[in-house]
Amino acid sequence: RPENPRLLETIVQQEPERRHRLAVFVDSGVAAARPGLVDEISAWAQLHAAAVRLVAPPRVVPGGETIKCDLGIVRDLLHSIARGGLCRHSFVVAVGGGAVLDAVGFCASLVHRGLRMIRIPTTVLAQNDAGVGVKTGINTDGGKNTAGTFAPPYAVLNDLEFLKTLPDEHWIGGTSEAFKVAILKDREYFEFLEAHAEAIPRRDEIVMEELIVRCAELHLEHIREGGDPFETGTARPLDFGHWAAHQLESLSGYRISHGHAVATGIALDTLYAARQGWISDADARRVVGALRRAGFSLWHEEMQQQGPDGRWALLEGLERFREHLGGRLCLTFPVGIGARREVHSVDTPVIAECVEQLRLFGRV
Repeated sequence: RPENPRLLETIVQQEPERRHRLAVFVDSGVAAARPGLVDEISAWAQLHAAAVRLVAPPRVVPGGETIKCDLGIVRDLLHSIARGGLCRHSFVVAVGGGAVLDAVGFCASLVHRGLRMIRIPTTVLAQNDAGVGVKTGINTDGGKNTAGTFAPPYAVLNDLEFLKTLPDEHWIGGTSEAFKVAILKDREYFEFLEAHAEAIPRRDEIVMEELIVRCAELHLEHIREGGDPFETGTARPLDFGHWAAHQLESLSGYRISHGHAVATGIALDTLYAARQGWISDADARRVVGALRRAGFSLWHEEMQQQGPDGRWALLEGLERFREHLGGRLCLTFPVGIGARREVHSVDTPVIAECVEQLRLFGRV
């Protein structure tokens, strides 16, 4: 809203005497759900013209993985930012889901070796995870985030009002990242998610707010205190469940959204941990049951897709992860609920058995 002071305060806090230049990009899904938003942004800039100047009208960009998969769109974004005459005292503002934040952030990080980026995440997944991270990325050569940068945002502004327009798929999908960090880091938080799992598909706003705030806190805590914010090592605990999730997204042509793919990856790796004796069967059932009650389908037909060699194509995700990590596989698995361990090899026949176990669980 034009009268909301938070964005203006964020922009002027370090240089209150400067008139700041801005480029604003809006997720097409958000623009469709909030038809007057682009005009509101223009009205806000006009109201505060003494402090800010839009270098161009707010631009609507494709939402979802489309923006990350199309190099033509990415190139056009890059040129648009460069042509705006922005400098390192200027700001790029992205309003949208995680994919838009990733792609716009990627381009902003390249112009003048990095412009000030303000993220305004509008989905559960973006507010509790993607929006508060230090990474950007686009998808190339059939892989997820194969090109990207480490570029911490200047600021992240969460507005829970945006969540009210989300379709159920994205309202539910973003909560998978909350389950991820809870299983690995915070047993009490997992117990909260477990106790309120049914409230998630009912769109309980109070539960969702608590879920997002704690999830974002845990992600920020890991980035700030985990000792490896730019991932120079091999351990990637925040990628728990993601080796399968990224592959599943690619196999489905990104029909399966990131959040729902992550839920499947979490369930799969939790079942594997139970087979290895790192988590009890009872706790593994608690994890899978909570995910199902939260509204996730943990089985997708793509999980049985075979490659040319007859192996399940899903297992190729392990090799993609190995490559991503510099040649040495390192996966994170739960030890009980609230702790974790890293391993450097997995028993692929057992992984295949866990895939079959998920198929038997069926759909929600």
